[in-house]
Amino acid sequence: MTRRLLTQAALADLADVPATSRWVVKPDGLRLHALDYGGDGTPVVVLPGITSPAITMDFVARRLTDLVRPVVVDVRGRGLSDDGPSATLRDYADDTAAVSAALGLRRPILLGHSMGARIAAMLSTTMDVDGALLVDPPMSGPGRGPYPTTLAMFLTQLEQAQRGTDADEVAGWWPTWPLREQELRARWLASCGADAITATHHGFEHEDFFATWPSVTAAPVLMYGANSPVVTADGAREAAESNPDARMIEIPEAGHMVFWDNPEGALSSVRTALQAMTSASSTMR
Repeated sequence: MTRRLLTQAALADLADVPATSRWVVKPDGLRLHALDYGGDGTPVVVLPGITSPAITMDFVARRLTDLVRPVVVDVRGRGLSDDGPSATLRDYADDTAAVSAALGLRRPILLGHSMGARIAAMLSTTMDVDGALLVDPPMSGPGRGPYPTTLAMFLTQLEQAQRGTDADEVAGWWPTWPLREQELRARWLASCGADAITATHHGFEHEDFFATWPSVTAAPVLMYGANSPVVTADGAREAAESNPDARMIEIPEAGHMVFWDNPEGALSSVRTALQAMTSASSTMR
């Protein structure tokens, strides 16, 4: 397994997060970690992106606690969760199902960004859920061209984090992000494993999102950045045509990192979508 690092400064960030660490041990011994924001609302399982440990979605989760119960997963190979012998999309989906079952999250809503959106799409076709909100899922794949961020770019950022980086260096990659999110990335990116990143990036280019997307029938919502190179205008059009029951939401002034690029616009749209999902699920129950 590749080197993964967590400094004391990174661990201390957890003291400021209004969530409880939950641990799930799978039958094979793999230990998975999640941040549970609590409450009596509908559970929303939040699935981050390829190089985003759970804590980096804190600014999203804490803005939803009055509406739902967010539970943000450290996907295997990231944050406090173990590495696994493999890191496939199916592995990630199975892990998420295990966390949901162990924490008693009955019929959760799935909210995923990027890699997490692909996980949510796959899992929503095999598990009872009350909704799937996919944010800028990678639409690259066989015959569709490469993922716009190269593996080399991801690994360069990881090497900087392992060496010791700061918000200023992170800003060279992500200049428009809020300072707090740049600081969290600087401290937490090194908790991601190169093997897991590499395997996921390979999946972005060798697994077709559109093989799963038409089968996502649980109140599907697809949100994407107006300036995203990951969900292009053509990609959004194909997504709308191949799943006509889905609601499509374009977030202005946002690229692929939708929540970081336009926090207020993205969170407002997420809240509206979640309100509709929770209202519909309470009516059906």
